[in-house]
Amino acid sequence: MLTESQKAIVRSTVPLLETGGEALTTHFYRIMLSEHPEVRPLFNSAHQQTGAQPRALAHSVLMYAKHIDRLEALGDLPAQIINKHVALQVQPGHYPIVGACLLRAIREVLGAEIATDEVIAAWGAAYQQLADILIGAEAQAYDRNAGVPGGWRGERAFIVQMKVEESSEITSFHLVPADGGAVMAHEPGQYLGLRLIIDGEEQRRNYSISAPSNGRSLRISVKREPGGKASNHLHDAVHEGDTLQVFPPAGNFTLRQGDRPLVLISGGVGITPTLPMLQAALQGEREVTFIHCARERGVHAFREQIDTLARQHPQLTRRYCYDRATPADAVDAEGLLTAEQLGEWLPASRDADVYFLGPRGFMRSVKQSLAQLGVPQEQVHYEFFGPAEALA
Repeated sequence: MLTESQKAIVRSTVPLLETGGEALTTHFYRIMLSEHPEVRPLFNSAHQQTGAQPRALAHSVLMYAKHIDRLEALGDLPAQIINKHVALQVQPGHYPIVGACLLRAIREVLGAEIATDEVIAAWGAAYQQLADILIGAEAQAYDRNAGVPGGWRGERAFIVQMKVEESSEITSFHLVPADGGAVMAHEPGQYLGLRLIIDGEEQRRNYSISAPSNGRSLRISVKREPGGKASNHLHDAVHEGDTLQVFPPAGNFTLRQGDRPLVLISGGVGITPTLPMLQAALQGEREVTFIHCARERGVHAFREQIDTLARQHPQLTRRYCYDRATPADAVDAEGLLTAEQLGEWLPASRDADVYFLGPRGFMRSVKQSLAQLGVPQEQVHYEFFGPAEALA
């Protein structure tokens, strides 16, 4: 039980977390991943090397400490964490490992004079409070996924029915259950977890579902990342007829019902979750603006599909922006997407629901542009492919 005095101690560490949180979380990961190989599959080594994972955890720990008295002020952060955990199948037994390594990192980074027994006890209680919340919510999600028609618990074998090259970088994998059973419905924008064995080591990854629910199959569309273990394995070593171990759909970056104009903005492979969102929105008469940015025509996936939908649905306006374009590309803009260009493409009233996803720099720019253009903050939604970081 976290006491009021312990909450005060946790709050008092906020200035330290603001200046040294990333050093703390980097040391935490170094301890845990070197001494506990059983949790390594849950973490993408590329995100460790770039520092994205430590930065994301530092941000989460800081937000938790700042709002220890009012956890509701954390907004969507807990839901993002829970969904990532569900997609990777984090289990209750993983939490004591994380807690012990986190407390040890606090002690070793801050030193015994600052990280006294009282401070360690306060953070231990705070961590246990958070762990209990997450474990409870994740258990509910696992039960829900197992209880719906076509649902399942843990991993389920799916066969690669088709493998389709969508662009020079992105390939789609059409998956059907090996048991021949039904497939649970997913919400537009959700993702799947995969359990892969690569060079004898287990790896777990999340990939957006790039097609609407049909009760029979699932589709993921994967970009080949330079040096990416999982993406290169899928592109090079997984073929039609092969079997993949799949975790149930998860994710809270999902299309919300509404009558306001809808704007979907994507960069690169960020187009994948917007595809089922678009197709769901086009079932009604909602005005939709679909904006996609790519480096060039060769890496633009699903263009023909979007063009076909635009011809079939008069309420859909599509806009393309390429870094480098030729006259034959027939794009609407060339270069980086600017606030001025975005302003021309948004609905004039700015009273729209906007969803965006793409590389981090692209997302930061879009978020700043939307604020500058007067789109209400509560109507702006975004997701991260990797660890959730602040778009400062």
